[in-house]
Amino acid sequence: MSRHIRHAAAFCALLLAALLANALRVQVVRSAAYDDNPANRRGAIARYGQPRGDILVAGAPVTGSRDTGEQLRYERTYRDGPLYAPVTGFASQEYGTTFLEHAEDGLLSGVDPMLSPFPLWNDVTRGRPPGGNVVTTLDRRAQQAAYEGLDGRKGAVAAVEPATGRVLALVSSPSYDPSELSGNDAGAERAWARLNGDPDKPMLNRAVRQTYPPGSTFKVVTAAAALDAGVVTDLDEATDSPVPYRLPGTTTSLTNEGDGCEDAPLREAFMWSCNTVFAKLGVDVGLARMSRTAQAFGFNDADVRIPFSVATSTFDTSLDKAQLALSSIGQYNTRATPLQMAMVSAAVANGGLVREPYLVERTTRRGGATVATAGPRPVRQAMYPATAVRLRKLMMDVVREGTGKNAAIPGARVGGKTGTAQHGIGNAGIPYAWFVSWAQGERDMEPSVAVAVVVEDGSADRGEITGGGMAAPIARAVMEAVLGP
Repeated sequence: MSRHIRHAAAFCALLLAALLANALRVQVVRSAAYDDNPANRRGAIARYGQPRGDILVAGAPVTGSRDTGEQLRYERTYRDGPLYAPVTGFASQEYGTTFLEHAEDGLLSGVDPMLSPFPLWNDVTRGRPPGGNVVTTLDRRAQQAAYEGLDGRKGAVAAVEPATGRVLALVSSPSYDPSELSGNDAGAERAWARLNGDPDKPMLNRAVRQTYPPGSTFKVVTAAAALDAGVVTDLDEATDSPVPYRLPGTTTSLTNEGDGCEDAPLREAFMWSCNTVFAKLGVDVGLARMSRTAQAFGFNDADVRIPFSVATSTFDTSLDKAQLALSSIGQYNTRATPLQMAMVSAAVANGGLVREPYLVERTTRRGGATVATAGPRPVRQAMYPATAVRLRKLMMDVVREGTGKNAAIPGARVGGKTGTAQHGIGNAGIPYAWFVSWAQGERDMEPSVAVAVVVEDGSADRGEITGGGMAAPIARAVMEAVLGP
């Protein structure tokens, strides 16, 4: 009898060992395969089983979470969704995440090991701490001013703080409400189809993911290169600039929108945006120097992140002289995001230094304890400090007496540059209206905001599209919002 009991006990021990071995195989050896299996919903259930952390602007959340009572329990909600969509992006149970929701997903969803004092224990228990919060650099009033200024027209606004690189406003228009995509029901599917089929592309972040020909706003870069290279030494000395200017090696002649550009000094040429003067200046500076200056401002840098990626602004480094002439006035292959052109203006305002832009000031745990901060940002010299001083004067002249008068702010020092960028086959497209600027309040030691605005308004009369008329008032509103009363 005892022999049978021993055999039964041994058999049970063998079965128990087999069960333990199989559990080890499932939970350790095969865990990754089961985790990645589309049929396994445990990860999704855990991900949406608690409220997501929030994205904050000026100390207040612009996101939230709604308890649906369903298996995927919490859906993302957005306060003023269209206003902040280019910053937050969306967090959808069906379509994933974009922009800050994507770049900071680990922290917001609670899986970032920095959120827990015992991350290894969480790995064992499969638990997760509450999602953390993301504190942005945005200025709420500047964001609102930019959004209201565009008023639904296609375009974008980017504003930065020159001395630090903090992004103060990032607006793209037309926009959309990210909360429409939060769930996994038929309503989210319909919204996804509608938004992706919209020819105005409301989900395209024009401020950082769309590049445009910068037109005459690029003349800030060309002027910096010419002054740094010593091609121009006196702002008021006549230049050798014929009108029309025949592009080197071609029979094509370049003209200007207005009169008075023949042999115009740099000050006058900048104020009235003389194409002939700046095209010839670019050729006189030469491709190598123009390329180095453009790259020092941030062109051709494919690694810009704020923390989500930014489309690369480009200045072609393999040009003949005719192409270089056109590139030097922001045409041909020259392309820029609004954020890049805000960085150009910021460099002028910041003594020639370009600060890397950033959008996240710090991240915190749910209770407010800091997880990480932005820290010191990389800096590079785009031009000599003396050149930046002279360019400030040129940009101030544009606002005081030239094409940028609509950007003037009483009691503040404001510098700007207008641009009307041609595009399309044979330049047949409706031109883009540009304005780049910076502003310094009367109590400020240095400029506190730099702005770039682009308006691609297909409904406007072609002859009425100007940077000074359409884009400058928007820039002024953003600068006023930052400067305050």
